[in-house]
Amino acid sequence: MASITIRNLDDALKSKLRVRAARHGRSMEGEARHILRAALAETSRRPSNLAEAIRRRFAPLGGVELEPLPDEPIGNPPRFGK
Repeated sequence: MASITIRNLDDALKSKLRVRAARHGRSMEGEARHILRAALAETSRRPSNLAEAIRRRFAPLGGVELEPLPDEPIGNPPRFGK
C-alpha cells in the first residue's frame, strides 16, 4: 500500500476531520481514506445538454410534466441595414 503526507493543513480543517472521524468511529487517517475513496469513486459524467441536466435534477422529485408548446410558424428574420 502507498502512503501520502499532507502538509500545510489548516488547523480548522484538521479539527473538522477529527470531529467527523470521531462521529463515524474512525481514526483521522481512516476518515481521510474514506473521504478520498468516496470522492474518487464518483463518476463525473457531465450531462450532454441542458435538458438532460434539468431532467436529472428533477428525477428524484418525481419529474415534472409540462404541456407541449403549440406548433407555430417561425417569423421572418430581422433585416439589418438598408
